[in-house]
Amino acid sequence: MSSLFTFLLVVQAVVAAAMIGVILMQKSEGGGLGVGGSPAGLLSARGAADFLTRTTTILACLFVGLSILLAAMASVGRSGTTLDTSLSKTAQQSSAPQVPLSQAPAAPAAPATNDPLAAAAAAASQPAEAPAQNAPAKK
Repeated sequence: MSSLFTFLLVVQAVVAAAMIGVILMQKSEGGGLGVGGSPAGLLSARGAADFLTRTTTILACLFVGLSILLAAMASVGRSGTTLDTSLSKTAQQSSAPQVPLSQAPAAPAAPATNDPLAAAAAAASQPAEAPAQNAPAKK
């Protein structure tokens, strides 16, 4: 598959170079690199323009088709990316002290920074206190 991909990539480069050459040979209003020829046959002004126009169209279609084919081939050969997290797990386990769940604190400690968002997040994560049952009702 790799050699076919490389071959098609080289063909696309040749098609792109040929298309650039054909486009530059066309006569434009600014003069360009238009090539003059004899007034008879294929190299007449009209015959050359028609030939170069057709050639440009064919090369452009080939270029677009090869681009789509190469993109499809590149995406098929690609597998899903997976992250190896085994090293991070061992680093976390070795650096963190082992505390049994029965001795673990019930709620996380308040953040030491003066960040209002962190304080609000910590307050929101704390369980809400239940209202007292003997409290007077507000009217």
